[in-house]
Amino acid sequence: MDYNTIEDAFLFVSSAPPFEHSAVVHRITGESFYASELAGDSEIPEDAEESDDYLWIPHKNDFDLGKPLVMEFVREHCSNLIDEVYAIFRRRGAYGRFKDLLAKQNLLEEWYAFEQTRTREALLRWCEENGVVLG
Repeated sequence: MDYNTIEDAFLFVSSAPPFEHSAVVHRITGESFYASELAGDSEIPEDAEESDDYLWIPHKNDFDLGKPLVMEFVREHCSNLIDEVYAIFRRRGAYGRFKDLLAKQNLLEEWYAFEQTRTREALLRWCEENGVVLG
């Protein structure tokens, strides 16, 4: 199976709050299928729930890649901003304000690289745990 297929499905699932988007990948063919509760659209095969041939793609929250990752980054790269970041995450729209803060500190590209690395590590670990052989 191709890593990009897994990553694309993961990014789709994680682009909305948990359970709004879902995706499965067929273990044998590597084909991916998507569904959106918000749009009321699903291409996920009916037998995906019962079949071991399909692998349900997790949400980023399943890997603590949301706020816990932000706080890890702040502790490691800009601990002087920790109180400000905590305050940002007490209100809606936190990620936008967090990225604005990082841009002002010239840390935005560093954040994107950190987030991408941690996401890849989590997905590769998940693939291994689920017997997905990447080629």
